[in-house]
Amino acid sequence: MWRKGVLLVFVLYIKLDLCNSGAVQLDSKNIDDVLAKYDFVFINFYADWCRFSNMLSPIWDEGADKISAELSGQSVLVGKIDCDAESNLGTRFHITKYPTIKYISNGQTGKKEYRGQRSAQAFLDFVKEQIKSPVDEFDDLQDLMKLEEKHQYVIGYFDRKESAEYENFRKVASLLKEDCKFMAGFGATVDKMHPPGHDIVAFRPSKSKTNDDDVAYTGDLRKYEDLEAWGQEKCNPIVREITFENAEELTEEGLPFLILFHHPDDMESIKEFNDLVKRELLGERSQVTFLTADGIKFAHPLHHLGKSKEDLPLIAIDSFRHMYLFPKYEDYRIPGRVQQFLQDLYSGKLHREFHYGPDQEEEKANENQDNGNQGDNTGNHIPREPSKPRSRQAGASTDPPESQFKHLRPSDNRYTLLRDEF
Repeated sequence: MWRKGVLLVFVLYIKLDLCNSGAVQLDSKNIDDVLAKYDFVFINFYADWCRFSNMLSPIWDEGADKISAELSGQSVLVGKIDCDAESNLGTRFHITKYPTIKYISNGQTGKKEYRGQRSAQAFLDFVKEQIKSPVDEFDDLQDLMKLEEKHQYVIGYFDRKESAEYENFRKVASLLKEDCKFMAGFGATVDKMHPPGHDIVAFRPSKSKTNDDDVAYTGDLRKYEDLEAWGQEKCNPIVREITFENAEELTEEGLPFLILFHHPDDMESIKEFNDLVKRELLGERSQVTFLTADGIKFAHPLHHLGKSKEDLPLIAIDSFRHMYLFPKYEDYRIPGRVQQFLQDLYSGKLHREFHYGPDQEEEKANENQDNGNQGDNTGNHIPREPSKPRSRQAGASTDPPESQFKHLRPSDNRYTLLRDEF
């Protein structure tokens, strides 16, 4: 009888342990308490009817158990949300496809969702990387002279580490570490960089994109919301670089791309493109995404435009339906030309002109303007032979080249898209 009792208790223990394994089911009743309690919450947003969600489910639970076992004692929780049962949470976290994996760090939703390998080990590796300190400490000011020019930095000069000012700095770093590199020095290491009792935080832009100097934060470092707003403004560049790693998330923003294709060694064209956007195109920011792209890595889109690496740099628009080439790269220096290129996209003129050529009157006006800007070394104007109208581009199909970047959007073989945004 005693042995039967022990066996029954053991079986009940096994059952309870199994019930407690896997990811924690989150809902409207417990989500806010969980987010307040844990520093890092990793969540799978799913729907039971979605086959991709069902494929992920056992792997996600395996990952949750692995994370719980290896990060025991850390303020980390792995959860899952049934968006059919909790549609309000799907709306709250802007879920547009199933399954979507997001994380919340210190109460702030990560800017980028998880798009890596779907395996228990990959989930563990990702969480380990995310909970590492977002701030690199330096012990010598000379280290700041050796920073990589391609990155942008936020640098803190603090009296001491145990302060409200540094804690706010660390929290902002946790939120924006994908966009900026955060560095900090303390005590005697940086005492020459700030007045006694007055900590300093400064933004250093990417030197490969601009020659601008460091910009100091002038607000109160004890006010987290103000520091976060400043960090968001500085670390979110107007012009971003597109890579194969971030292309999927960029396409999800749903805006056409205005892209500078450049040679990887050509930093000057990147600076000039950034200056152009800041000077003339800020008003278009809500309607288009400004990007730079390595023309060697993205040779395939260039090929569809009839171009190669020998033609770099060049500017193009990808509307997610078609690609359009800015006719003459050097003309970006003519005020208003690139802005007009965008306006012609919005109005449908780019597509129309691809088939029928430019309007005669407008072509003449452009020729007159260009001729007024051309001359030989004596100052005499040089007339340009007028271009001929065309019914369609020579050797081309009846449509402009198909969009190439739409193929990098979320895959139909990996997600159930909730609406067609492409």
